[in-house]
Amino acid sequence: MSLFSGMFGGKSHQLKNALSLKEIEVDFHSHFIPGVDDGSKSFEESVGIIKQLAELGYRKVITTPHIQADYYKNSAENILPALDRLRLAVKEAGLAIEVEAAAEYLMDDGFEDKIKSNDFLTFGQKHVLVEFSYYSIHPAYREYLFELQVNGYNVILAHPERYSFWHNDMAKFEDLKNRGVFFQVNVGSITGYYAPDVRRFAEKLIDADMIDFIGSDIHNQKLMNELLKARYNPLLEKLLNKGNLQNKIL
Repeated sequence: MSLFSGMFGGKSHQLKNALSLKEIEVDFHSHFIPGVDDGSKSFEESVGIIKQLAELGYRKVITTPHIQADYYKNSAENILPALDRLRLAVKEAGLAIEVEAAAEYLMDDGFEDKIKSNDFLTFGQKHVLVEFSYYSIHPAYREYLFELQVNGYNVILAHPERYSFWHNDMAKFEDLKNRGVFFQVNVGSITGYYAPDVRRFAEKLIDADMIDFIGSDIHNQKLMNELLKARYNPLLEKLLNKGNLQNKIL
């Protein structure tokens, strides 16, 4: 399938003209550090994708490798030196775009140790990106969120629309919002990349004015293509027209 057939697909509900993404300004939640998680396989691949983001009007990307207790045992010690290499590769490619790094932290059994050591890679105004397991939520998640906020962190929950175990309990998401947690929707959720029910719940959160940020969650060119496709998606148009996105402050 060609790129253009993937964008349009003969579907009448797609927008005729591409949306501009320049007003988003900052993409965060991506996986551009090669070899540390399930994201980019090489610096060349990462630079190629970042080049496309720059061409779409983004002025900054904040890449966020997974940090987990059991599988992706990353830290500042290996992420930040790799960030320097990525920045150099981007500079050598002549791209006028800022590149930063933080992390995507799984709330798992090792998360309490992170809180005790105050060991977090942040971005923006002490923002920290966290995620839940897709299968079940850690029983101490409320305590973890509270401790983060007491320590001055602005907590962003990655892709709440993907936690299907809560799709029939909107009150759980309302509770998180009442606790001051920010929500970040994935571009792929808007395009239907993950599943139809994920897209439906993403729209429900958008309609409820609960989405504060949008992130690409790009791991590879396939997901970059979802961002290109999203420019023709009326749900993204709805989200942009809401005027609630805060990406540009990061």
